Amino acid sequence: MVRFGYTLMTEQSGPRALVRHAPLAERAGFDFAVMSDHYSPWLAPQGHSPYAWSVLGAVTQATERVELMTYVTAPIMRYHPAVVAQKAVTVAALSEDRFTLGLGAGENLNEHVVGRGWPPVNVRHEMLSEAVDIIESLFGGDHVDYVGDHYRVDSAKLWDLPRQRPDIAVAVSGDQSVRRFAPRADAMISTEPSAELCRSWATAGGAVRKIGQIPVCWDTDRDAAIRRAHEQFRWFAGGWKVNAELPAPVNFDAATQYVRYDDIAASIPCGDDVDAVVSAVSAFWKAGYTDIALVQIGGDQYQDAFFDAAEREILPALRKASEKY
Repeated sequence: MVRFGYTLMTEQSGPRALVRHAPLAERAGFDFAVMSDHYSPWLAPQGHSPYAWSVLGAVTQATERVELMTYVTAPIMRYHPAVVAQKAVTVAALSEDRFTLGLGAGENLNEHVVGRGWPPVNVRHEMLSEAVDIIESLFGGDHVDYVGDHYRVDSAKLWDLPRQRPDIAVAVSGDQSVRRFAPRADAMISTEPSAELCRSWATAGGAVRKIGQIPVCWDTDRDAAIRRAHEQFRWFAGGWKVNAELPAPVNFDAATQYVRYDDIAASIPCGDDVDAVVSAVSAFWKAGYTDIALVQIGGDQYQDAFFDAAEREILPALRKASEKY
């Protein structure tokens, strides 16, 4: 059975709004909620970027049922992996074992702020691999010492463990990351509905669970939805291999200056056509994804209507269409 999630987008809403959205998503019937973990928004009009882990702590107390997940945290520069492990078990304990730690190799946009530059992708994958080693070891509850090429850990121990070890999901985008992380992760993360990527993950020994994400811009005024998606989400057109390298919102603005309204309308479901949403989301489950998180583009004022539509129309239609998968 395909599961459907809601994205708590820290780039487009402030912390109090995000804590308000989480129980509304739960009541609307979403199975899980993922949260982005950034230092900056991709584009200035998005206008927000609160600290994800503080917000997650509050969300654990505002919800009761939905699984929570980082989508994704980069434990390579801005955060030391030993600290990420501590944060993860704390959120897992607060949520009573409803938390999955989503990890990735990061983006220049967020990681350069600590003044350590931005390494090439192969080095970032080495760093992420060592980070996973450290986090997995700390999840075991023992004292951990670690000496790697990129990190050291000196007699670290996590003192407040949840009842269950949190699952670790890893974001991948191609053969290099799939080969490295498929044998080790509890789930795959990607924003591309690629059947080839899913097959590669399975061939490399990856877990069954594969988690995707897709933006929509729900609005009774389709033209207004297209304009809003263009203003706030045209960064999405670059793809992660480009987006990971850009250092600031001004660079995302320049890189996407030639993205047209028609390009947005062709790539993101805009308006209030449920069939269009189902058609777009179905590309993920047909490719082999088991979990798909929806992003409703826009700030706090655009979420309530989406939750209402999700409960009444969108989620029932998605579940019916995905029944055989």
